[in-house]
Amino acid sequence: MQEHRQEHFYNIGVSYKKADAKTRGKFSLSKENQTSLLQLSKERGYKGIFIISTCNRTEISGFAERPCQLIELLCEFSEGTIQEFAKVSNVYKNQEAIQQLFRIGTGLESQILGDYEIVGQLRQSFKLAQKNNTTNAYIERLINSVLQASKRVKNETRLSSGTTSVSYAAVQYIIKNLPDYNSKNILVFGLGKMGKHTCKNLAEYTKNKQICLINRTEEKAAEFVKEHASIRKSLIENLSEEIEKADVLIVSTGADKPTITKEHISKNKELLILDLSMPENVAKEVTYLEGISLVNVDELSKITDETLAVRQQEVPYAEAIIETHKAEFNEWLNHRRFTPAIAALKKSLENITSDEINFQKKKIVGFDENQAEILTSRFIQKITTQFVKHLKDEETSVSQSLQVINKVFKS
Repeated sequence: MQEHRQEHFYNIGVSYKKADAKTRGKFSLSKENQTSLLQLSKERGYKGIFIISTCNRTEISGFAERPCQLIELLCEFSEGTIQEFAKVSNVYKNQEAIQQLFRIGTGLESQILGDYEIVGQLRQSFKLAQKNNTTNAYIERLINSVLQASKRVKNETRLSSGTTSVSYAAVQYIIKNLPDYNSKNILVFGLGKMGKHTCKNLAEYTKNKQICLINRTEEKAAEFVKEHASIRKSLIENLSEEIEKADVLIVSTGADKPTITKEHISKNKELLILDLSMPENVAKEVTYLEGISLVNVDELSKITDETLAVRQQEVPYAEAIIETHKAEFNEWLNHRRFTPAIAALKKSLENITSDEINFQKKKIVGFDENQAEILTSRFIQKITTQFVKHLKDEETSVSQSLQVINKVFKS
């Protein structure tokens, strides 16, 4: 007889918590490789497989006998090795794997606490698995529960409230501290990631139509203003001239040395400078000029730190919501796994009881059938409860136990 091999639900992967950006890059999976991995997992008979691959994490969730089967799949389609994986990985099994997916989906595992970008990525991951026919009822129900919990956390807690990026904090600083900010001339110098986000936040959170952008590489600036009509571009050689016109200068150049010096600024110029660069790109000497107010990354980070402190207080409320949805999922899981087997066991015991009572009725004079039925039904209840306890145990091989129940009690 072939020995039955038991499968468990696993979540394996690497994330920003243990792996740096370079290592995460090695384990990341392109869309093509995700599709190939899902197809191969199907050929190998693994069930309910889906993949999350973002800049912060790459994780595979699904059913296998051993986690190394999923780890091998990941290493087969990425640049990472099993040895590297062992040093920086997380491997979760059954209830821990379920918990991990709930935490990811509600923003508790995001690099910035409460960042919900992952929710869209989770939906995409599930759609890709559906398209490749690697989902099953378990995964569908679990993802659905995670998304429901996520929606409630977003609506019922402040886990995603307030400012978390320096570029957003810069715009909020302008709104709070600058009267008539919509009519001020704002100059953004530098179009790296930070500069782009600042321009987008200015467009989204203000009605200011006097925003000018300067970038060392003019083509990048030209490309950007094509998509953002309310922003005009100027040339690097006009930097001093544009600073002279500006009320606010936002520096996001990301150079090793200062890109703004006192030579760029005329005497008695009133100017608010927000330096978003790290290291600072505004020369120290600028701060001594009269009329200049300089706000750096550290000051803006305090705004984001306050936000994160507020978010941190919301964690217990988010965890309580997760517990509710996780309990509902486990209730469904137990019902799905055990109900048919326990019903069959109960039926079998009731048949034995019925036969025995009929036999004793003929044999014993004055046999109290009523009392016998009360007694035996209590026995049946206690026996089935014991079996449910046994089947709910994480270490129980459910399929093996069900085989035993069927063998022992079949008529």
